Amino acid sequence: MRSCLFLVLHLALQVAVYGEYTWEVFGYCRELEFSIHYLLLPYLLLAVNMGFFIQCSVTNPGTITQSNQESFLKAYAYDGVMFQKSTMCPTCNVEKPARSKHCSVCNNCVHRFDHHCVWVNNCIGAFNTRYFLVYLFTLTAMAANLAIITAAFLIQVVLLSNMMLGSYIDDQGQEHAVEILFLSQHLFLTFPRIVFMLGFVIVLWLVLGAYCCFTLYLALTNQTSNEWYKSRRYECSCCQALQPHDRHIVYRNVYSQGVWVNLKEIFKPPTSSEEKKKT
Repeated sequence: MRSCLFLVLHLALQVAVYGEYTWEVFGYCRELEFSIHYLLLPYLLLAVNMGFFIQCSVTNPGTITQSNQESFLKAYAYDGVMFQKSTMCPTCNVEKPARSKHCSVCNNCVHRFDHHCVWVNNCIGAFNTRYFLVYLFTLTAMAANLAIITAAFLIQVVLLSNMMLGSYIDDQGQEHAVEILFLSQHLFLTFPRIVFMLGFVIVLWLVLGAYCCFTLYLALTNQTSNEWYKSRRYECSCCQALQPHDRHIVYRNVYSQGVWVNLKEIFKPPTSSEEKKKT
C-alpha cells in the first residue's frame, strides 16, 4: 500500500536544509561579498528539481491493464531467461510483457519496471524514468552545491580570523597550536546548525553521487534495477551450484543496443513493435 510518509519526510528535509541556508549561510556569505549568482544557484537547482520531482510523482510509469497489454506485449522480445512468454500475473490477470514486473506497493504491473521509489511515492517505469534521472542528478547537484558554498563560508571565516596562526591553553594549562580537531570543535560551537547542515549534505552528496553513478551505468547498458538485481543470481557461482548441472543458465543482456540507442530509449520508451522491437 502506498504511503506519503517518505514523500513528506523528503519535503521536510528540503525545507529544513534550505531554511538554514537562507536564514544563516546566505546572509553571512553576502556579508563576505560572495557572488550573488553563486549564492542563487541552489535555488535554481531546487526549482528544477521540484519540477521533475512532481513529474516523477504524478506521471503514470507504464501501468499495464487488460485494455493496453497488447501494445506492451509487442514492445520487447522475451529473453527466455529472465522473462518468459505467456506468464500471467495472478493479481492483475494480464499476460506479463517482457521487462515488466508487478509492484506489490502500487498493486499494478508496470512496463519496464525499475523500482518503487518511496521518496516520490510512485513506481519508476518506462514513462517516468527520464524524469527520475533528471530529478536524481539535480538533487545530487543541490547537495554538492550547498556543501561547497557552506564549506567555502567556513573556510573564509577561518582565514579571516587568522585562527590557524593562534594557540590555545588546555585544562592542564599547557599551550598548544590550533589543530584541526580544535578548529572543528570551535566552528561547531560557533555555528552549530551550519556545521550540522554541512555534515548532512556532504553525506547526502556522497550517497546520491554513488547512486547516480549506478543509475547512469544502468541507463548506458539498458538495464533496470530489477533486471540488474535478478541478473546477479545467474552470475553468482553459489546460486548456480544449487541448480542441476543440466539447468545451468547463462544470462546475457539482449536489450542493450549501444550507448546512444540505450539513452535514447530512456527518453522515448517503446510501447509497440512498430516503434521499436528488441531482438
